[in-house]
Amino acid sequence: MRQIITLGGGGFSMEPENHLLDTYILNQSGKQSPKICFLPTASGDSDHYITSFYNFFEQQECQPSHLSLFQPPTRDLEGFLLEKDIIYVGGGNTKNLLALWKEWGLDHILKKAWVQGILLAGISAGSNCWFEEGVTDSYGEGLEPIKCLGLLQGSFCPHYDGEAERRPTYRQLIASGKIQPGIAADDGAAVLYINGEIRKIVTSRPDAKAYKVYFDGDVKETELESEYLGLS
Repeated sequence: MRQIITLGGGGFSMEPENHLLDTYILNQSGKQSPKICFLPTASGDSDHYITSFYNFFEQQECQPSHLSLFQPPTRDLEGFLLEKDIIYVGGGNTKNLLALWKEWGLDHILKKAWVQGILLAGISAGSNCWFEEGVTDSYGEGLEPIKCLGLLQGSFCPHYDGEAERRPTYRQLIASGKIQPGIAADDGAAVLYINGEIRKIVTSRPDAKAYKVYFDGDVKETELESEYLGLS
């Protein structure tokens, strides 16, 4: 079973007091004490980001680790990653993430991980990366489309309600044909893909949503059914 969880926003870095999405990721692995590895590449391997990851996951029933490409733990990156149960990719600069991954061969390793059944997850740039295309501010001025790894079909737009320009820009890019139709996720919304298809949408906020965004004469949004994880 090939699983990917894409967060529009939220998780330990954005909602440190709200653990619902990160707990969901751990549970979705199906392991009692999963080995979870954080890839903070998009943030330039930020020490603060790595510390935030450990601050949360060291308190959970799991075995946390991280992979820095600036201070690699081993020459055998493939062996290091393919023995994990979950690979969790942080946010930041999607373009730099993809460039570094290609240079180090992580693009091929992560595809192997996916095929092998390791759960892939990520937020923002760490969600964009799994699709054919994503919406990014990597270039410094405004939002633009970017070609990504292509494990999931179509495009993705994170922070759909969290940043004022995300929704209108994504809609305009789809209307003009500059990006494929795809999925948009609010902060606090996560989309579970199994074998390349959407299986479930969960949220850490009651009002967070995810949408199918497409062009049919004009741009249309279809709100997708979701489950708020805070309900007992």
